[in-house]
Amino acid sequence: MPHPVMFDETDPLLARVRDLALALPGTTEKISHGRPFFSTRTAFAVYGGSEKDTRAPFPRSLIVKPDEEERRALLEERHTYLPMYFGPSGWVGYDLARPQVDWDEVSELLDMSFRMTAPARLVRELDDRHS
Repeated sequence: MPHPVMFDETDPLLARVRDLALALPGTTEKISHGRPFFSTRTAFAVYGGSEKDTRAPFPRSLIVKPDEEERRALLEERHTYLPMYFGPSGWVGYDLARPQVDWDEVSELLDMSFRMTAPARLVRELDDRHS
């Protein structure tokens, strides 16, 4: 039995995340477990999730895999959460359904997560774009 769709295709926050994520080299999007996953060889971002301990839903959020130092700092922020399933593997949820989202930070988190999971050749391609 397939998972139900757990996002709104017309969501402007998803559109913004999509633009940022799909601009990274070799990135594709697929729907898995009812949510948009952004991947190269493996996933580096997921749109929407739930908090691990409380199961509180965060349908308009971004789940990313930052480095450990950034992860610890992020989890001190009020707009982040430890996501179900992903949290124990180092991922963090970032709530987008709030006023004043810092889209530069979102872009940086996508970049970091991409670099943590993408093949070396795609990271080099990204670096070449910035030089």
